[in-house]
Amino acid sequence: MKTFFRNIHLYLSLISGLIIAVVCLTGGILVFEKELEQAWHPARYFVQSATTPALPLARLQDAVKTYKADARIVGMKVYADPTRTVEFSLAGGPEGGQKLEGNKAIAGRSQEAHQPQREGPDVTGEKGKGGKGGEGGRGPVVFVNPYTAAVTGELNYRETVFFTVMALHRGMVGGPAGKLIVGVSTFLFLFIIGTGVVLWWPASRKAVKQRLKVKWRGGWKRLNHDLHIVLGFYSALFLFVFAFTGLAWSFEWFNKGIYAITNSPMERPEPPVSVAPVAEAPAGTLTPDAALSHARQLAPQAVYYSLQLPKEPTGSIRVATLRPNAVYENATDEIFLDQYSGQVLRRQTYEQRNLGQRVRGLFKPVHTGAIFGWPSKIISLVVCVLGFTFPITGLILWLNRLRKERKKLPRVAVPA
Repeated sequence: MKTFFRNIHLYLSLISGLIIAVVCLTGGILVFEKELEQAWHPARYFVQSATTPALPLARLQDAVKTYKADARIVGMKVYADPTRTVEFSLAGGPEGGQKLEGNKAIAGRSQEAHQPQREGPDVTGEKGKGGKGGEGGRGPVVFVNPYTAAVTGELNYRETVFFTVMALHRGMVGGPAGKLIVGVSTFLFLFIIGTGVVLWWPASRKAVKQRLKVKWRGGWKRLNHDLHIVLGFYSALFLFVFAFTGLAWSFEWFNKGIYAITNSPMERPEPPVSVAPVAEAPAGTLTPDAALSHARQLAPQAVYYSLQLPKEPTGSIRVATLRPNAVYENATDEIFLDQYSGQVLRRQTYEQRNLGQRVRGLFKPVHTGAIFGWPSKIISLVVCVLGFTFPITGLILWLNRLRKERKKLPRVAVPA
C-alpha cells in the first residue's frame, strides 16, 4: 500500500514541485512585506509626534493636490497613532483594482494583496473579485505629515519589488494560464502533503523516535533524508493550511463553496444612498473633516479611520474603523454617512457580517501567518522556507533511490 502512496507522492511532486518551490519562496518573502516596506521607507510612514494638533484634512488634501495637480482623491486613512502619516488613496486608471460604483467598493484582489497600506475593510470573496488589473491596477497612495502638510512619499504598488514577488506567487506573470497552473499545483500539493504523512507514519514504536529527530551528524544522504521526512512531518499541518487557504485566490468555485457551506449570501448589500436637500445640491457637502469627527464620536477607540469618498451624487461616505482588540487587521466595523447631512445611514460591526464573509475574511491572515501577529508570522516564514526545500530534498531522495536500484541490477556479461 505504501508503494501506491509513494508513487502518488513522487509523480505529483515531479509535476508540481518547481511551482510549489517558487510559491513557497515568494510566500515567505511576502510574510513580512508590511514590516520590510516600513523599515525601508520609515519617513514615508512615520513622523515625530508634535505637541500641536493635527491639521485639518482639507489642508492635507490641498497639499496632495499641490503635489499632484491631476490627483483625484478617492479615500483617506487616518491613524490614531500620532506618529503615523495620513494616507491618501488616489484614483487609478481605467483598470483599477479597486473600482467604485457609486460608493460600493468592489475591492477584489486589491484589498487582499499583501500591501501594507490597504488595511481597510475586507470585502474579499465578493463578486467582482479579481477585476481587470487585479493587484496591479490600484491607484497610487500619497503620504502626508499630519502636522506640517508636507508630502512624505508616494507609493505605486505596481512599481515595487513586492508586486513582482506577489505576481510570481500567484502566477500572474503567466496571465490566466499561469494563475491556473499555480492553482492546480496548489491543489496537488494538498495530496502531496497527505501522502507524505502516510509515508512518514512509522510501522513500529521504535521507528517513531527516528522519524521525529533530525540526525545532524549523519552522512549527507541521511541528513537530506531527515530534512525531507522529519521536517516535512512537523510542517505538514501548516503547509496544508496555507495551501488550502491559497485556493481562494485561484478558483472562484472555491469562494462560492465557502458561502454555500456557510449558507451565506455572497453579495454584499448595496450601500445606502444619500438624499440631497435639493435637486441641484452640490456633491460632497459634508467635508472629510466633519465625517472624520463624526466617526471618532461613534468609534473613539479605533486604531484607524478609513474614509471612502462617494463618486456619485447619491453615494454615501463609507468609514471603516478597526477596534484595538480586532481579530485581524481587516476585521473592521463600517459606518455609512449621508454625504450632505452627515446622518448615519447604516452601521455594521464585524460580528454582524454574515458567516461566509467572516470565514472568507480569515483566509488572508491565516494564509499569510498574520492571524496571531509576530509569532505566527515567524512560523509562517520558517514553514515557507521549508516548503521551498522539500521539492529539492525530495528530488535528491528519488535520485539516490534510483542509483541504489541500478546498483542492485545484475550485470549482464558481454560475450567477447
